[in-house]
Amino acid sequence: MTASLSPVAGNPRDVFALVETWVLHGREPIVVRTSGSTGKPKDVVLSHAAVLASARASLDRLGGPGGWLQAMPVIGVGGLQVLVRSALAELEPVFAADHPTLAAALDVIPGPRRYASLVPTQVHRLVQAGDVDVLRSLDALLVGGAAVPADLLVALRDARVPVVRTYGMSETCGGCVYDGVPLDGVKMRIGDDGQILLGGPVLFDGYADADATTAVLRDGWFATADLGEIEHGVLRVTGRADDVVISGGVNVGLPAVTAVLRSLPGVRDAAAIGVPDQEWGSRVVAYLVPDDAVCLDGLRLDEVRDGVEEAGLPRSWAPREVLLLDMLPLLPGGKLDRHALRAPR
Repeated sequence: MTASLSPVAGNPRDVFALVETWVLHGREPIVVRTSGSTGKPKDVVLSHAAVLASARASLDRLGGPGGWLQAMPVIGVGGLQVLVRSALAELEPVFAADHPTLAAALDVIPGPRRYASLVPTQVHRLVQAGDVDVLRSLDALLVGGAAVPADLLVALRDARVPVVRTYGMSETCGGCVYDGVPLDGVKMRIGDDGQILLGGPVLFDGYADADATTAVLRDGWFATADLGEIEHGVLRVTGRADDVVISGGVNVGLPAVTAVLRSLPGVRDAAAIGVPDQEWGSRVVAYLVPDDAVCLDGLRLDEVRDGVEEAGLPRSWAPREVLLLDMLPLLPGGKLDRHALRAPR
């Protein structure tokens, strides 16, 4: 595939060559195609000024330029920003594909400072493999693309890994809030509907589809569709605006149901999703990934429903269907692919 920046596509090394030139001389915007976790993908238009404002603010927060590991798809904004930060540092990133394992690639990141940006799934696998030492050797490990499970975050901090939780999206040129605190120049507030609104120099120019742009921009603020709270200047993301569905006239908080499902014996991963239903309006479906050592073929729907109620949630929140999967479908950035789960089976 021929490398391109509009939209971003191609081999990571070839895309990096384009990015190096674009950082120095580029004026045309970059176009990043969103993954479409809940619907139709969009083409996000990012200006030269916005992308560089994001990259420079990130490096300022982290302590300065350094070497980076390229281990995420460059078609996503997280992977793209690794290339931009590397170009600003005038250091070629370490391409994970050139090494037998992710740990081996992490081990050869050049200085003077050493960084990596990974999704929670990648970090979880490194921890499970006992490769915490190589993570501890970094100056910063950026983890984003999806919420970091609490137990994984505790394990990283107990191991003294310099982990930084990032929050952002394609429309903000990637992560723009680090550990709940916005990067320099980034603005954040909570809208009247509870949505997190972001603004500042990192904001995108719009979508290729102008109508879609109008739907999410509010007087210069980007409506993220995430719900959150800000206390003493620190952001806490509490869920998605679409994480509450109405099932049989009852508002069901899907993140709470998901947390209970993940705690059930023999469940390695899980997700609660609302799917359209003629009778209920939305039907809560439990997608379960069994532990490798446990067979859940005999797990009955009523057992799952009992588990939800025993955890203290209303019986009306319990799933009305249970489906077993080998793994949950993920987008390139590591987020749950809700659209794939909702697709007709």
